[in-house]
Amino acid sequence: MSPENRPAAQVTQPAMGTVMTHRAFGPRGEDSIAAVCREVARIEGLLSRFLPGSEVNLVNRSAGRGSERVGRETFDVLSEAVAFSKSFPGCFDATVGPLVTLWRIARESAALPDEPGIQRALSLVNFRDLILHPAQRSAGLRKAGQSIDLGGIGKGFAGDRIVEIYRRLGISSACSNLGGNVVTVGAKPDGSPWHIGIQHPRHEDTVIGSVSVVGQTVVTSGDYQRYFTDGQGKRHHHILDPRTGYPAQSGLVSVTVVSDRPIAADALSTILFVAGMDRGLEFLKGFLRTGAVFVDADLRVYITQGLRGRFQAAEGIDATVLH
Repeated sequence: MSPENRPAAQVTQPAMGTVMTHRAFGPRGEDSIAAVCREVARIEGLLSRFLPGSEVNLVNRSAGRGSERVGRETFDVLSEAVAFSKSFPGCFDATVGPLVTLWRIARESAALPDEPGIQRALSLVNFRDLILHPAQRSAGLRKAGQSIDLGGIGKGFAGDRIVEIYRRLGISSACSNLGGNVVTVGAKPDGSPWHIGIQHPRHEDTVIGSVSVVGQTVVTSGDYQRYFTDGQGKRHHHILDPRTGYPAQSGLVSVTVVSDRPIAADALSTILFVAGMDRGLEFLKGFLRTGAVFVDADLRVYITQGLRGRFQAAEGIDATVLH
């Protein structure tokens, strides 16, 4: 049996608020997975706003009082988050933390936040208030009560680092599922593409289809991932519109992005979900080799041209190719 065709080394890892699964083929499969798990834990220790010792938590605690020195990686991620916020205003905001906290409490109590509370939180959301100083490599927030939340980009950065580790250790076939973010290196050991399933937004444990990839990342954002239902039976999901302070209502229930860059795929899945399909398609024109699968509120499926022949619809599902 050749080294490339050895059974995969595989491990599950609780991290970043989800359960991850890492698989790697080849003689250094186990070594690479161990290194990946260490790296994910290290990144979480830098970027999680919920961990008291993280650099992002430190910046948040200093909001309104000054800036804090941060490491190169944290600074780079914050810079990327601000760049996406600037490029897609109203669809992505690195300072959405106060709103995320408000809606997380609502989800836990199954009680809607009141309008004054939403407006107070909304007044603190403004990526322009995240001040980055490259020379000092520092970050700060202008107003007390503001907070950075990297939930729309943190796993993407982890995905970038995972790919680097696999490649550095000579792994030519690997797949890491980061809970909605699937990162692949190369093809399967037999040379065939990875087939990444896309969950049906309304039927648990069912897929609406799958997409074939080689060395790309697949990220899905949907209204079914973290939500609660209020007393009137209305669903309130976790993907927030930074313009309104409420869960995004763009006519979409799921967006899947396929891209070469894990961090771009992560951010874009949120951006497109908030923007809606028409604006989302305009946004995608700026990203080469990036495709998307949109599922609207009527459960109609649309795919971009680049995924023609790579998206396989599940039985009974029709997919329309967008022109």
